[in-house]
Amino acid sequence: VQLVESGGGSEQAGGSLRLSCAASGITYKSACTGWLRQPPDEARDPVASIYTLEGDTYYSDSVKGRFTISRDSAKNAVYLQMNNLKPEDTGTYYCALDPFPINNCENWVPDDYNHWGQGTQVTVSS
Repeated sequence: VQLVESGGGSEQAGGSLRLSCAASGITYKSACTGWLRQPPDEARDPVASIYTLEGDTYYSDSVKGRFTISRDSAKNAVYLQMNNLKPEDTGTYYCALDPFPINNCENWVPDDYNHWGQGTQVTVSS
């Protein structure tokens, strides 16, 4: 299983970025896929997740209304659209996956995921 993130970069506050997570060796058909953010010198925290079997999505309070997680089954990819970016959104963003979850992804923590990408850096300046 390999997850490859892309789409990170630098943006000014109020701008937008779209992150992509492409999977190989596995499909998202019934997976829980999450995006987790790790600011410098801080812990890795979940920001959004999607339970692809039912299409349910979940967001942290800090990004609700600004970020949207989605999937493209044909491309075997999951995306994170980030709008109205804030400096506190700065960090390394990781895509993570559990291909056979026993429940939906709501309130999942990093240890719930068993496959990880390498991360992509997002820097938001004020």
